[in-house]
Amino acid sequence: MESVSNTGLSPLPLPPSAPSVPSAPSAPPAPSPGRSDTAARLRDALLKASFTADGLLELLGAPAYAALARSETVPAFRATRGDTPLETLVRLFLLQQPVPRARVADVLPVDACLADGWLARVGADELTATVDVRPYGGPAGEDWFIVSDLGCAVGGAGGIGSREEGVVLGVGGASMTLAGITVRTPAASALDLGTGSGIQALHATRHATRVAATDVNPRALHITALTLALSGAPAAELREGSLFAPVREGETYDLIVSNPPFVISPGARLTYRDGGMGGDDLCRTLVQEAGERLREGGFAQFLANWQHVEGEDWQDRLRSWVPRGCDAWIVQREVQDVTQYAELWLRDAGDHRGDAADYQARYDAWLDEFEARDVKAVGFGWITLRKSGAALPSVTVEEWPHPVEQPLGDTVRAHFERLDYLRAHDDAALLEASFRLADEVVQEQVGLPGAEDPEHVVLRQSRGMRRATRVDTIGAGFAGVCDGTMSAGRILDAIAQLLGEDPVLLRDRTPAQIRLLVEQGFLEPAG
Repeated sequence: MESVSNTGLSPLPLPPSAPSVPSAPSAPPAPSPGRSDTAARLRDALLKASFTADGLLELLGAPAYAALARSETVPAFRATRGDTPLETLVRLFLLQQPVPRARVADVLPVDACLADGWLARVGADELTATVDVRPYGGPAGEDWFIVSDLGCAVGGAGGIGSREEGVVLGVGGASMTLAGITVRTPAASALDLGTGSGIQALHATRHATRVAATDVNPRALHITALTLALSGAPAAELREGSLFAPVREGETYDLIVSNPPFVISPGARLTYRDGGMGGDDLCRTLVQEAGERLREGGFAQFLANWQHVEGEDWQDRLRSWVPRGCDAWIVQREVQDVTQYAELWLRDAGDHRGDAADYQARYDAWLDEFEARDVKAVGFGWITLRKSGAALPSVTVEEWPHPVEQPLGDTVRAHFERLDYLRAHDDAALLEASFRLADEVVQEQVGLPGAEDPEHVVLRQSRGMRRATRVDTIGAGFAGVCDGTMSAGRILDAIAQLLGEDPVLLRDRTPAQIRLLVEQGFLEPAG
């Protein structure tokens, strides 16, 4: 599923574009990934022509490259008026224009692509693509390709360009966000629930021995197979069904990821976004059922929407979702009132371009649904579970609408490692331990010009979550001295002597501040 909301985006290797010709009334049959070696031959041809993220940026230039993200294709047309192999491929797969067969034959294995359904004949001597093929740069510089339905590469101001129920969307801001926050440690098995075009499964093949991908839409499973094959990645186990239904009894995973159909809507109109359950029940069910599917130490990571209900604390609502035996970190990145939310998804489906009366009726239906549930707003964000088996699990629910630095997978993993450390150290053990100031932490002093002492001191991270926290003079002095060589207790004793304070009282009241600085990543346990 894709959200066009800005929930923490990382740069796309190639911004999506909308087709400059109307979408077909129904999606054409998708190519076959397994009848021959066509996918491998097609991949070789694309790479030979530099049909890659870097190659496209060089060809199009930054303005045309950026314009594609706004569904503006004119600059890209102007940049591809020649007849080089790369220009031919941009016209064919990105601008989705008919191209003379002779030009295509100079670049691609035409007969094989026609036989396996990657291309189709148009008129007497022209060919057109049957799917959108989009270059995508992997995290280690891999040249990958994301396959999706024509007109359904996500990201323009005009919506996805198709209202077909079973369409498969390409890579966009939401899927990039999930890929960026996912913990990338070696895993025996990974599960991608609601795989769509296969972007999460593709990432998982880099660090998981076995990858399974599920989707209620059989076309999505077929598209995922194409994405993996064209990217030169190992095949995944593809299973049809909703949520955890395709998972076998007793089967568990080290990693579960999902960009589910999380839109809170009146009915299940569009498979790629509408879950078909009332309110935010789909996201709640997904989170609650994930616990028993995780191995000890495993992670489950989701994008989700949740209701802000009148008279109810939204944080308490989300805490109630967390399954037993799991730590959780839930981050709300954005909140929209119900009118903004309805308008966002009506535009996503292109309803604003249709009949005005139909648009108003659909808008009314959304507001009726929210009113019936006493919903005043909808939150967007990330949910991470870690199977810990702890007697007292840690559940952190916070609002963080500020900019972050992707990828955040290592930041997420470190968050849970710090929780384990703090759980294992009482205050006495904390004072015996030594710490060091995390990299990229700076100190800011705020006060009136010329004042002898600052009004307050702020510690600020310039990486990861980019947190900022206010500390008192003792906290700032303590953090500044932490280099891993002295225990926390010895540092506090030295500060007490310098300030003329009682060292016992200082030791009693400071551990809570140390815990906060460790939990938020400003201080790291030494060794």
